[in-house]
Parts: sequence; structure tokens; C-alpha cells
Amino acid sequence: MALAKHYGNKVAVDAIDFTVRPGQVTGFLGPNGAGKSTTMRMMVGLDRPTAGRVEVNGRLYREHRAPLREVGVLLDAKAANGGRSAYRHLLSIAATHGIGASRVREVIGLAGLDSVAGKRVGGFSLGMGQRLGIATALLGDPATIILDEPVNGLDPEGVRWVRTLMRALAAEGRTVLLSSHLMSEMAQTADRLIVIGRGRILADDSIDSVISGATRSVTRVRTPHAELLMATVAGPDVVVSALADGAMEITGLTAEQVAIAAAGAGVALYEVASVAGSLEDAYIALTAGEVEYRSSDTAGTGARE
Repeated sequence: MALAKHYGNKVAVDAIDFTVRPGQVTGFLGPNGAGKSTTMRMMVGLDRPTAGRVEVNGRLYREHRAPLREVGVLLDAKAANGGRSAYRHLLSIAATHGIGASRVREVIGLAGLDSVAGKRVGGFSLGMGQRLGIATALLGDPATIILDEPVNGLDPEGVRWVRTLMRALAAEGRTVLLSSHLMSEMAQTADRLIVIGRGRILADDSIDSVISGATRSVTRVRTPHAELLMATVAGPDVVVSALADGAMEITGLTAEQVAIAAAGAGVALYEVASVAGSLEDAYIALTAGEVEYRSSDTAGTGARE
């Protein structure tokens, strides 16, 4: 509710409001420094808001008598005690909420950690640490799951596992908030998106609506009679652009309209297809002016003495 966080004169989160709904996976996107991690930390009481409040399942996080049973959180996979085994790490956390050893063994199996359950966490790879973090988040069988970059360091099988798990949890009616920089993975996992930039909400809608609202569909055409086709489809709202591979891109007409116009003029088409914008296109368009750290364009430059 009008959530804000200031660090001196720097505004990390700028009076934002949003609701993460049960029964769907909500993606939380934004450039580095946008305020995502700060917002997630405020959700679970690790940072105190400068203004506003965050409620999880109708209460402040600190007001829940058994937080682990309400909210499962992965914000830092390295937070585990490196001297403990994975089993002992989970068992010690379970003990704080009266969770039995059978549930510990269950989440170890769910996360694919059976073969390393007795090994010290300090020797885990990044991917195995992520699996342990997810197992920890699921330990209390919570209704709400908040995961910050859960696929970081995972191999393709692990990434697919996280995707399938998140969608299964949402299908059970749970509330799932997931941040990631992998656009292709988010496009396959999320139902809804919240995009943040410089602490402000840039988009909050279904994934299809975010993409369609921030990008444009074009019609890709390949023909041996490019000039004739250009004359045929010419109009005040039609833009035709030549592509490097010899095809053309037409804005302002659907693929069906282009095909009908070409047929009427006797223009042969080797290819005609509608090309929709991607989540990556939408994300870049939305955050173009909100990036705090921007790399310089070094294409075509060489080393100088």
C-alpha cells in the first residue's frame, strides 16, 4: 500500500501498489537497481519501509505466528550455514516451527537433493544451493512462495524443474511471486507480470497484455516482386521496411490483408507471416528509460594502443 523505501536521498521504491493473486504465477521484472529485491525484502520484514506497508495473506509478515507455514522465501541461496549438511540445515529450520523430519525428507526428495543430503552445504555448487533454497522455502508447505532468481546457476533440467514446480504450486491455488532475468523462462512460466523501473511500477497486467501493449505486430513478407507489392499495399498507415535477408516487414496490415492484396494484384508471395513482439521486446521497450546501469555500445570497435 503506497510502499516506499528511501536510503538517504536515494529513492529505492517509490510509493508502489500491487497485489499478487493466488492461483497464478506472477513474474516480477526490472533492471538491476530497479527496487525488486528491496521490495521483496520489505515483504518479509528484512527491510523496514519508509512509508506504506506490505501485507502477506492479510497481515504484516511479523504478525504471523508461524511465518514459515505462511510464506516460503528464497532471497539468498548462500544464506545457509556452510558447515552443516543439507539435511541438518533443513532440520534445524524445521524445528523452529515444529515441522517433523518426514517433511524435511520430503522436500529433499522434491528438490532432487537425496544424493547430497548428508554433504556440507559449503561445498555445494550454485545450482545445488538454489535447490536447497527452494527446498527451504517449501518446508512449511506455505500458501505464498516468494523466489528471487531461483533458476540462477541451474542446468536446463533444473530450470525446467523450477518452471514445472511453480506452475504446479499455482495450480494448487497458492500465491507465487517469481523474479528472474531470463525472459524466455519467464514467458513460459508467468501468468501475470509486474514490471518495475527506478522504484516505480511500469506495468501490471497479464503477460499477453503487457507484450501487446508494449510491442507491435508486423507482417513479414518475401516476394520476387518487392516494388509491385509495395505499391499494392501503400497507404497512409502502412510502413514497409526492407530486411537484411531480402524479406520485407510491413506495419499497418495483417498477414491476411497483405495476402489478399497480393493475390488481387497477381503478386507471388514466397512467405507471409505475422510476427508478434516477444516478452524481451516488451521488457526492453518498457524499461528503456529506467536502466540505472547501461553498458556502452562497443560493437565494431577494436583495441587501441
